[in-house]
Amino acid sequence: MGTLKQTKRFEKNHLKDSIKRRKDFAKIKQRHQLKAKQKAKRAADNGTEDSAEEQKKDGANTQGNDLETMTVDEFFTGGFDAIDKAAKPGKRPGKRKRKDEVDEDAAEGSSVASVEEHAAADSAWSQDELEAHDNGEDEEQQHKQQLRALAENDPELLGFAEDDNLADMDELANAEGDENKSGKEKAKTNKRGKQDVTHEMVQQWEKSMREKHSLTVMREVVLAFRAAARVNEEDEKDYKYTISNAGVYHELLLVALNLIPKVLNHHIPVKETASGKSYVPTVSKKFSKMTSLFKSHTLSMQHLLENLSDPATMKTALSSFLDWLPYLLTFHKLLRNLSRSIAEIWSDPAQTEATRIQAFLVLRRMTILGDAGTKENVLRTAYQALLKGSRNTTPHTISGINLMKNSAAELWGIAQETHSTSPVAYTTAFQFIRSLAIHLRNSIKHNANESYKSVYNWQYVHALDFFSRVLSSHCSSLAEATRGRESPLRPLIYPLVQVTLGAVRLIPTAAYFPLRFQLTRSLLRISGQTTTFIPLAAPLYEVLTSAEMRKPPRPSTVKPLEFDTSIRAAQSLLRTRVYQDGVGEQVVELLSEFFVLWCRNIAFPELALPVIVMLKRWLKEVSPYVPPQLRGGGGGANRGGRGGRGGGRGGKKGAPPPSAAGLGGNRNNKVNSAVSLLISKLEANSRYVEQRRAKVEFAPKQREQVEGFLKETGWESTPLGAFVTGQRKAREERRRVVEEGRRREEREREKERERGGRGGRGGGGSGRNGGVNGGDNSDVDDVEISGEDDEVEMEDEDDDMLDGEEEEGLEDEA
Repeated sequence: MGTLKQTKRFEKNHLKDSIKRRKDFAKIKQRHQLKAKQKAKRAADNGTEDSAEEQKKDGANTQGNDLETMTVDEFFTGGFDAIDKAAKPGKRPGKRKRKDEVDEDAAEGSSVASVEEHAAADSAWSQDELEAHDNGEDEEQQHKQQLRALAENDPELLGFAEDDNLADMDELANAEGDENKSGKEKAKTNKRGKQDVTHEMVQQWEKSMREKHSLTVMREVVLAFRAAARVNEEDEKDYKYTISNAGVYHELLLVALNLIPKVLNHHIPVKETASGKSYVPTVSKKFSKMTSLFKSHTLSMQHLLENLSDPATMKTALSSFLDWLPYLLTFHKLLRNLSRSIAEIWSDPAQTEATRIQAFLVLRRMTILGDAGTKENVLRTAYQALLKGSRNTTPHTISGINLMKNSAAELWGIAQETHSTSPVAYTTAFQFIRSLAIHLRNSIKHNANESYKSVYNWQYVHALDFFSRVLSSHCSSLAEATRGRESPLRPLIYPLVQVTLGAVRLIPTAAYFPLRFQLTRSLLRISGQTTTFIPLAAPLYEVLTSAEMRKPPRPSTVKPLEFDTSIRAAQSLLRTRVYQDGVGEQVVELLSEFFVLWCRNIAFPELALPVIVMLKRWLKEVSPYVPPQLRGGGGGANRGGRGGRGGGRGGKKGAPPPSAAGLGGNRNNKVNSAVSLLISKLEANSRYVEQRRAKVEFAPKQREQVEGFLKETGWESTPLGAFVTGQRKAREERRRVVEEGRRREEREREKERERGGRGGRGGGGSGRNGGVNGGDNSDVDDVEISGEDDEVEMEDEDDDMLDGEEEEGLEDEA
């Protein structure tokens, strides 16, 4: 049977209102019942209290009469009780009236408005709150009535009472202590309590701390050290002590930095776990009482570090943190701020090397002692400080940047030791590498005019190079064999290599060949230490096939580019012989370094064969064959010109044949001979491996024997290894000579600045500078020539003659 239409209409239009009305009526009924019970209870209580109220009224009349005749002494001996009894009224009629009104409104509860008013009243005030509110109003009314009574009866007594209340308030204010004082009152008391630190006071403090390990004296030293750390601030706060003598200031710093950790270690000794990790028991009462002292002294030391300029004092302050750190492990916020300040010192190129190493030791101990959160904070802070300090890369700052990279890589190694409990090293490195990949993706995706600059900058290059150092240091075969297990950072090799290769090929222009070489060195480091094959021959061969290396360069006298401290070549260097020579030298060096990693591998001939073929093809393109009929004419004159003056003049006056001028090629015999020498070494090493591979008796599927092929042979004894060893020695010697020349030039410049104010020294100074520069250049040229002697073996005599003709023709045009 279906529902009736009337029922549906009622449910749709009136059901909600009916239910709401019934609930409201139920609440009102329940309230009536409750108030009826309260009314009955009050009626029973009022029946027994009527006689007592009559007696109170009679007593109040008599006490009121006695108050008029009371003296001041009688009032203070007991008159207050009489005033309280006389002025205390009965129950307020307003409260009774409030309840009566509520009863009347409840009786009229047929309307909806009364229901809403009662509901609001019940939600705002409960019965207990109403009574408490009325009691508070009763007390205020009583106090007002007392004051009126005193004003009418005895005005002098009212004045004494007010003075008495003020005295009570002053005693309360003094009892609360200095915390409730205003700033001006504090300043006055502190100013009156200032004490100047003297030499005798510092000696007495030092004696007490050394002999008695006094905590009281240590607290005084902490207060004095806090004032010393902020001694030259403009907005000086008022401290207990002041320091006005420089000698006392220095003595106080030494006492505080050296003795406070020793005194603390005497009372709260640092303990070590079975694993060798240091900790301080924090459950003792002494530790809890000295918490504020730890924080105050740490903040003072941090403030001192940020304002110190003396390297010796800063080194002493940093060394004191090594003993102080175990007491700060529970204060994570304090450690976070402290690590930032120390990381700034560690990454500041203006600091001395000893100071920066000391700052690193503090970060290292913080990583060893701290928990997972502290380790992560130190790693993040060190990485950010590294990027901040590597923004400006010059030949003077590159050594400090490399120091930061190596030391920060050690922090990641310490953090990875706790990988089983908390993978802090892996997660932080993964996040940073991921951020580098996001930068690269955005630069590729948003191909705007300046988008590549977010990748092609020193900070990005140093970040990639830093993580290559981290992975090569802790994922190497030797490190994993020493540890007995695989490094947790090894899975990061693949993403880092992919990001680096993407950055290499982002802008394939000749101006950014130095950046390509920087990143290639980072990949070579990973490949050599982790035995991971990374195909680097293709990016290097792309450099040779560019227009910069295939076309003849123009002569120039610009300074050669320093590829170790450059990521971009200036526009004036492009298409010059100086830049082409430098790029060719870098390509040959990096190709030889790449192949020497696999010079003992059983598959080296197959690995080197495609590169040998491509290099020979490139040589054929850039060094075209010159027919014998085109070599004549001026050849003899040119050769005579090299030997004597007349032939040289004849060679300069004669122009090269037109057919020879249009042959093409790069006309750079230095680069071509270096590539030819590399090809010969690769072929020799391939024959060396093939000869020994022919004698083996195992199959390719026997992996252990394949991996052990030529393991007992040193890589230096192979043909390619001997070639690379000689090239490394020559480069090191060249760098040494260049560095000595730079330092000698800087010393001469400093001397010239000192003598610049004297007259008549300008010409002589320039002459001396010219001599120094000429000497330096001659030394560098001698090293370069000596390094080129080995490369001239593959040079053809006819090519040398043609190259001489072309150079002389270019000089005439210039």
